[in-house]
Amino acid sequence: MGFSMLPKVLSQMFKKPWTNKFPAKYQPSNTTKYLKAVGAGEAKINPPIPTPPGFRGKIIYDKEKCTGCRLCIKVCPCEAIEYKEEDKKIKIYIGRCCFCSQCNDVCPTNCLSMGDEFLLADSDPYAKALIVE
Repeated sequence: MGFSMLPKVLSQMFKKPWTNKFPAKYQPSNTTKYLKAVGAGEAKINPPIPTPPGFRGKIIYDKEKCTGCRLCIKVCPCEAIEYKEEDKKIKIYIGRCCFCSQCNDVCPTNCLSMGDEFLLADSDPYAKALIVE
């Protein structure tokens, strides 16, 4: 029983990593200078690994398709979706979202979908980049 994980550990040692490489070949001593060098074309950044199919990133909202049925609000476990009465549309707070995709599944007009964007960190949970309208 003590060595039951040994075959799994050995097999993992020879597989390719699933993580993104650091943007530079070697970690720079000063990140700000490195980014300025990238902007000037003097340094290169490793391209990011593409997201897999079915990835659940930032929600994409097609306002024109939305009928205001509020089904997405009813199924949202995080209460991240708010109804705007004056527009008869919704407002999504990404800072509250758990990316469960239930709103996308229940939407009858398919105006909601999951995007590929996943770099959503911000010190303000109500920042404009974290609100989808």
